[in-house]
Amino acid sequence: MTKLKATLTLDKNYQIDKVDDRIYGSFIEHLGRAVYGGIYEPGHPEADEQGFRKDVIELVKELNVPIIRYPGGNMVSAYNWEDGIGPKEERPRRLELAWRTIETNEVGTNEFVDWAKKVGAEVMMAVNLGTRGIDAARNLLEYTNHPGGTYWSDLRRSHGYEEPHNIKTWCLGNEMDGPWQIGHKTAYEYGRIANETGKAMKLVDPTIELVACGSSSSEMPTFPEYEATTLDLAYDQIDYISLHQYYGNRSNDTPNFLAKNLTMDHFIKSVIATCDYIKAKRRSKKTIKLSFDEWNVWYHSNDADKQIEPWTIAPPQLEDHYNFEDALLIGSLLITFLKHADRVKMAAMAQLVNVIAPIMTENEGRSWKQTIFYPYMHASVYGRGISLKPILSSPKYDSREFTDVPYIDAGAVYNEENEEVTIFLVNKHLESAMPMDIDLRSFEGYELVEHIELVSDDLKAVNTADHQAVAPQQNTHSKLDGGILTAHLSKASWNVIRLRKGAN
Repeated sequence: MTKLKATLTLDKNYQIDKVDDRIYGSFIEHLGRAVYGGIYEPGHPEADEQGFRKDVIELVKELNVPIIRYPGGNMVSAYNWEDGIGPKEERPRRLELAWRTIETNEVGTNEFVDWAKKVGAEVMMAVNLGTRGIDAARNLLEYTNHPGGTYWSDLRRSHGYEEPHNIKTWCLGNEMDGPWQIGHKTAYEYGRIANETGKAMKLVDPTIELVACGSSSSEMPTFPEYEATTLDLAYDQIDYISLHQYYGNRSNDTPNFLAKNLTMDHFIKSVIATCDYIKAKRRSKKTIKLSFDEWNVWYHSNDADKQIEPWTIAPPQLEDHYNFEDALLIGSLLITFLKHADRVKMAAMAQLVNVIAPIMTENEGRSWKQTIFYPYMHASVYGRGISLKPILSSPKYDSREFTDVPYIDAGAVYNEENEEVTIFLVNKHLESAMPMDIDLRSFEGYELVEHIELVSDDLKAVNTADHQAVAPQQNTHSKLDGGILTAHLSKASWNVIRLRKGAN
């Protein structure tokens, strides 16, 4: 039997691109308990003067989230943004059609901007291109970004916000290719309205960046024609095209589940090819970037969501309780973003609190970190700098849907300013540890700081408010000698190896 071993070479000159910090973004939608009972709960013992939960704020700050998409999601396609501004006692309650709940509008644009500042994040604002269009979008932009002297900007000032919010990233609708979407549009219909809305918005504020809807998943029958048509019609106005994809293990086939980052990789490459085809067709000098602004594991809560009574307020929807194997795939998906750092410039883990989220709360009670919290946190905190091209040699396996799946996923980030290198590794082998030699001779004078690992003997282990069954620990087996790092990757593990020049 051949002994398993992997090798990796990293060189400071083998660079993909600078990592845009916004790939570590997230998402808060008016859905389930993401807002009400998640970030906002005025009666909670930890609530601040605005009703925001301080315990949740601290957990979000640990994740170092740079940008947060808001307010949807499917919800935005029938949302009247004006319902969420002005005195709270005057705000209407509405039927929220996407998730069939009652929206109280206690939290709206201004409150969310305030909360985002508390957690140190920018806002990625979405406009309604389902039931509304150009007029509502340009009015919202005027409300948030114009200094004053006009109807909407002065209305904002009368609401207590003298200075503009200066929101710079805007999504032109949400998943408009999906038949489930309120106001679903063909690619031609969407491309036209996206172009005209973008044109009007950039007249209001030429400094904004616009994200057009791409396909809701790579399995959509209209993919990638939807992207091609949209781009052809709106190329001059937009800066990013969005990608959405969720992953599940419904067949309880872990080796196959852990290979699904290959699906993400193929999706990204296909969208890049489509963008560049339209660029060539139009003889354009502009390169469209990618915003992977919905991604996560989502399948655990599907059956429970079918039982929810309609027209209630903030029911527990989409509350996946994540296990250890979910955290492993999340690590591989984050590594995939790093390997496409030249084109994927924004991303949003969907979502942030309670709804398919790394953070869970109890109403009136505790908050805690799900298993997926940790790889997300590690990548966000340590994965800032220049993404390096990993020269990887790894044993491979075949699964039900995939062939030649590397047991090891590898990504690395070089922070030249701080003289640090961080290596992210996933060992997908469920039965065997993997010895690994990492050639770091390009980084002379660098020393090992630590090797963090996330491991568990139970692939289905979950974290609760009472018990953190899955949490990071130190791996003390890795050694650096003569520029070669000898690492020991535990079976089924997420690994973060940190190095710094002259660390010791």
